[in-house]
Amino acid sequence: MPRVLLIEDDPSVREGVELGLRRRGHEVRTAATGEAGLAALGEFRPDLLLLDLMLPGMNGVQVCRRVREDSQLPIIMLTARGDDFDVVVGLEAGADDYIVKPARTEVIEARIRAVLRRIEEPGGSRPAVEHHGALSVDRAGLTVAKNGERLALAPSELKLLLHLTAAPEQVFSRQQLLEHVWEHNYHGDARLVDACVRRLRAKVEDTPGDPRYIQTLRGFGYRFGPL
Repeated sequence: MPRVLLIEDDPSVREGVELGLRRRGHEVRTAATGEAGLAALGEFRPDLLLLDLMLPGMNGVQVCRRVREDSQLPIIMLTARGDDFDVVVGLEAGADDYIVKPARTEVIEARIRAVLRRIEEPGGSRPAVEHHGALSVDRAGLTVAKNGERLALAPSELKLLLHLTAAPEQVFSRQQLLEHVWEHNYHGDARLVDACVRRLRAKVEDTPGDPRYIQTLRGFGYRFGPL
């Protein structure tokens, strides 16, 4: 079972989430502050970080940015308000998903599994490595390189790119991407998609403001190419 680091300052939430995840077999380490959580990262080596957005001192957005400086560890934010402006800031900082508190343990567990689940490509023969302009996509190894240099992509960024490149020129709505990439099979939050696209463009495009690879079709969604 995935090892989870939970950074949450509210004792009741922290203890409830920890107990629920432990009952499902997870090894869980907790921290009450961002500073303590960052200190625990190297020692505990979690598979995923559950990160409260509103922390005292170093807040969740700052922690997320610090983690993303040298790690692509999957990050799910916990927030008390789904419409909070800081949610967008947190997603832009590199979070893969977010959960509005209070949340049932089965919801948290489902989101953890969705973020960590490996990509399952549709059947049929595909080349081991695909080349799209300057981008090389290795579906078997789950890696992406640009001009021969491997890119550090967070799980949501990698899943999104793999999904788009599997069907070049096909337009996907935000809801379709939420269902296929984030596995949100309800009317989900399009901010997840838009923030992830912006982060991905910053890594794969030469000019993110004039994208060559990940293109927007206003009123419809996103597509990969044509190149």
